[in-house]
Amino acid sequence: MSETLYLVTGAAGFLGSHVCHQLLERGERVRTFVLEGDPAIQYIPKEAEIVKGDLCDINSLENFFKVPEGTETIVLHVASMVTVNPDFNQKLMDVNVGGTKNIIQKCLEHKECKKLVYVSSTGAIPELPKGQKIKEVNEFDAEKVVGWYSKSKAMATQAVLDAVKNDGLNACVVHPSGILGPQDYAVGETTGTVIRIINGEMPIGMGGSFNLGDVRDLAAGCIAAADKGRKGECYILGNEEVTLKEMCKLLDKELHCGTCKFYLPLGLAKLLAKQMEKKAAKTGTKPLMTTFSVYNLERNNTFDYSKAEKELGYHTRSYAETLHDEAVWLRAEGKIA
Repeated sequence: MSETLYLVTGAAGFLGSHVCHQLLERGERVRTFVLEGDPAIQYIPKEAEIVKGDLCDINSLENFFKVPEGTETIVLHVASMVTVNPDFNQKLMDVNVGGTKNIIQKCLEHKECKKLVYVSSTGAIPELPKGQKIKEVNEFDAEKVVGWYSKSKAMATQAVLDAVKNDGLNACVVHPSGILGPQDYAVGETTGTVIRIINGEMPIGMGGSFNLGDVRDLAAGCIAAADKGRKGECYILGNEEVTLKEMCKLLDKELHCGTCKFYLPLGLAKLLAKQMEKKAAKTGTKPLMTTFSVYNLERNNTFDYSKAEKELGYHTRSYAETLHDEAVWLRAEGKIA
C-alpha cells in the first residue's frame, strides 16, 4: 500500500500554517515549501518537513516534489502574494501566475502526484449586482474582475482548469473569502484592522461590508477539497456578509472596548479617499484610505457557499466565536491591552 505525503506551499502563511497543523493533527505526513529567509518559518510545526525554494524558480521545486518510490503525493498550493494595492505589479504576476504554472508543470511531471488543490480567491470570480449571491463559475477572465491581485488569481485559476481539461491533471479549486481568526503572526490587513479597532486607533469607520471566513474553517475546507473535491470543480469557502459596524459591536460586547464612534457613508468615504490619494502621490506617502479599499466595502460581498457545504462538508463558525478566539490570542501575544 502506498504512503501519502501532503505537499503544502505557503505553509509559513496564515492559512497555510493552519492547513499544516490540521493535517498533522489527523496523523498525515506533511512536507512544506518555504521561501529562503522567510522569518515566519518559525511558525511551521516542527513535525513537518521543510524544503526551501522559490515558486518562481521551477528547478527549486524539484526537491519539494521528489519522493521515494512507493509514495503518493497530494499538493495543496496555498502560497500567494497578497496585496491591497490594485495596481499592476510584476512580482505579483510572477508569484501568483508564474508560480502556479510551475506547480502545475511539476504535478504533471511527477506521476505519483495524485491531486492538486489550488487555493484561489473569491476575488477571482466576477462580481454580480447587489442582491444576487455570487456563485462558482467554470471560466475565469481577468478582464471581469477589479484589481491586479484578483486578476492574477483569475489567471492562475484558469491555468489550473486548462491543465485539467487539456492535460488530464486531477485538480480542484477552492475560493476562500477574506480570512479572520487567531494565529495571524504576520498581522495581515484584516488582523491589523481588528487590532486598531480594539486599541481605539480607529475612531471613524465606514459603511459597507466584508465576507470573512474563520481561518480554521477555511483550512478544513482546503483539506476537505483534497479528500472529496471533484476533478475540475471549484468551491467557494465563504461566510455570511458582515458590516464593519456589526463587527465593531461584537468586539465591544467581547472586550468592552470603545471601537468606532462614527461611520462614514461610502459616498463621502470615496471622496475623502480620492483626496488622500492625491495628497499621498504628492508627498510620496501611503494614503490612510484608498478608493480601492472603499470599493471592497461597497461591492457585493454575498457569496453562495452551499456547494462546498454539500460536497465537502464545509461549515463556518459564527463571527462572535471567531472574534472571541482572535481577541484571546491577540491578548496573549501582547498585541492588545
